[in-house]
Amino acid sequence: MESALEEIEFLALSPNRVEALTHLTETAHTRRELVELTGASQPTLGRILHDFEDRGWIEREDGAYRATVTGTLVARGFSELVEILDTDLELRPIVRWLPADAISFDLEHLTEATITKPSRVRPNAPVKRVLDLLGTATDVRVVSYAFNEQSLELISERTASGDQEFDGVFSSTAIDALADDSQLRDQLRDLLTAENATIRISEESIPVAMTITDSTVHLFLRDDNGILQASLDVDEPEVYSWATELFERYWNDATPLTIDRL
Repeated sequence: MESALEEIEFLALSPNRVEALTHLTETAHTRRELVELTGASQPTLGRILHDFEDRGWIEREDGAYRATVTGTLVARGFSELVEILDTDLELRPIVRWLPADAISFDLEHLTEATITKPSRVRPNAPVKRVLDLLGTATDVRVVSYAFNEQSLELISERTASGDQEFDGVFSSTAIDALADDSQLRDQLRDLLTAENATIRISEESIPVAMTITDSTVHLFLRDDNGILQASLDVDEPEVYSWATELFERYWNDATPLTIDRL
């Protein structure tokens, strides 16, 4: 293990080494071509190539260098490690708020996610983010333990105008909270009467506040006290597949919310 860590350190301490090995896994290159590609000096590149040859990571043929099978393996493994650490750095500020028990996909699929956190200037930034997504989506599905007033209003407007299809499954506590407010209850009633909107109510506890807008998955992230700390959204097939399956599971187990029940 110690020698493996030393090899990782050998690569990690020199971006030129990483770049040179990566280029040599793609195709053969002469020393001059590698100097141009990496920006390293001739002496530096000479030492890099010598070190690679000593490790059996590259071989020379007809004046050009190319990666060996083991060199390609090392380059691929190092690249995967870098991607994992990039994901860790990206998610570290919000990972403790992710609904870990509900997530079944690899977190590496969140590498390209947009993370929105409230600030002093924009305390409502996470909500504004989902409103932006809702404002352009033609197909919206929600499974959530809450239904905020602004989302309800925007969805009601867009479904009433025929610009949006909406299916939502909410916990009974989320519906109760809306029903306790006369204005919100009226908005919810209007939404229920729209031809292209359907709402179901779940007696089961829902661990997420998730919105699917077309192909984008959005999550509200709250702490243990229920305080909104951030939101996350990503347009990625694996996450979309997970979100769709989760929605369908709660949808199938829920019962329709009717005007009479409201």
